[in-house]
Amino acid sequence: MTALAEEAGVTLIELAIAFVLEHPAVTAPIIGPRTMKHLESQLSATEVRLTSDVLDRIDEINPPGTNVNPIDAGWAPSVLTNMRQRRRHH
Repeated sequence: MTALAEEAGVTLIELAIAFVLEHPAVTAPIIGPRTMKHLESQLSATEVRLTSDVLDRIDEINPPGTNVNPIDAGWAPSVLTNMRQRRRHH
């Protein structure tokens, strides 16, 4: 993603926030700056417009629905994660 951001002429944080802003199901991105410098580096993302080519490349690098960090998936009921629990036992 870093190389793609460089190719697109934006920072990695701008790429990430602009990507979220492009998603039709997202009302607003949630940012979490801890310092004024962090905030300032994130605000410029609202002016970034990603091209279809860049959005397609992001999907190639990280296909939609892929969890890079499994802990981010949240809770999954055992009936979905344990094959033995996916059928009723008669």
